Amino acid sequence: VLVLGDLVGYGATPNEIVEELGRLELPFQAIRGNHDKVVAGIDDGLNFNPTALQAARWTSPALTDENLEFIRDLPQGPIRIDEGLLICHGSLLDEDEYLLAALDAVESLLSVTEQVTFFGHTHIPSMFSYRDEDGHAEVAVLEGEEVTIQLAEGTRYMLNPGSVGQPRDRDRRAGYMIYDTDTRSVTLRRLEYPIEQAQERIRAAGLPDMLAERLAIGI
Repeated sequence: VLVLGDLVGYGATPNEIVEELGRLELPFQAIRGNHDKVVAGIDDGLNFNPTALQAARWTSPALTDENLEFIRDLPQGPIRIDEGLLICHGSLLDEDEYLLAALDAVESLLSVTEQVTFFGHTHIPSMFSYRDEDGHAEVAVLEGEEVTIQLAEGTRYMLNPGSVGQPRDRDRRAGYMIYDTDTRSVTLRRLEYPIEQAQERIRAAGLPDMLAERLAIGI
């Protein structure tokens, strides 16, 4: 299980998120995101919008000491997971970079030899690729309940699974990816979850109502 950062910072159950990782029956690797850094006091968050900063400042004291230490100790990406596989939060060159343009993605892809990189930060399911033979670059926003990408030899990829809890592509469902190393394919999947319960918890915690409202429309 690979977690690409921002475990906490928007929702009303940060302790449950951290503790759920500890209950996984599979090995996992998590890296830090920009919201994790602000919650842990590594970054002051002055570049955040007021709503995000208010949520981060609510989250820090809401975490138990043990869980706050876990967030603070999350490593910085990129991290090499296996032969040909990396994970990062923003880009391979800057953990806080929003990777939206093909040119920026190519710059990252040219900085490594690994074929596959999973990244987060934008909360938008997407794929960037670069073919070594002729320098052909491609970018695609991934839409639909299930989308499978067949990885091609001689091509490097940066893949974003979107977000489990904070989608930004107007699809309210949780988004995640499964990487099948046998078939050399990556599949984006979407999953419905009880959004209304998450909204109720956000409002009960006194967090900004906008954080609850946006869940219903995926922005």
